[in-house]
Amino acid sequence: MSDTTCHMSISLDGYVAGPEQSLANGLGIRGQELHAWHMGDARANKADSVANSWLMRPRGAYVMGRKMFGPIRGEWEPDWHGWWGAEPPYHAPVFVLTHYPRESIELEGGTTFHFVTEGFDAAYAQAFAAAEGRGVDVAGGASTVRQALAADVVDELVLDVAPVLLGAGERLFDGVTSFPFEPVETLHSPLATHIRYRRVGR
Repeated sequence: MSDTTCHMSISLDGYVAGPEQSLANGLGIRGQELHAWHMGDARANKADSVANSWLMRPRGAYVMGRKMFGPIRGEWEPDWHGWWGAEPPYHAPVFVLTHYPRESIELEGGTTFHFVTEGFDAAYAQAFAAAEGRGVDVAGGASTVRQALAADVVDELVLDVAPVLLGAGERLFDGVTSFPFEPVETLHSPLATHIRYRRVGR
């Protein structure tokens, strides 16, 4: 599937991460609460399982922001290889937006992180070429998704709306002035309402 996709868990008040993101709180304070639907909560049901299959479907390449890759700011720490250990879940090339150059990191399972300093458009173009028709996913965080929406490259957007109010953190739609998507599928569980949107006309 050659579509460009994006799948984000979001609070009722529009946050995809809590405040004060750090090594101890990679998703910010209380940010983990947005992900209970796919992180082993006993209340998860069939709807959550289906949404998780959307999240984990194989893609040809990924684009993510630096905060998604790790908590480090400024110059890189050479020992930091991401949040996911020796075998990240991507199994494909991942293009990380950054202002600081770094050599690519090849990890187990087919994931290679490439670091792009020329901005979103350059990272997306590299991901699209690397995907070879197998689709690109914009993995987050909020700033990177906003840039993807502004560039009008997202064909399918899934929002997992958790019944959580964070009150602060990283808001997904700050500065976004249009939403040219329509809902095509909605699933419900006690932990999230999963809404799959498609770009109108695509």
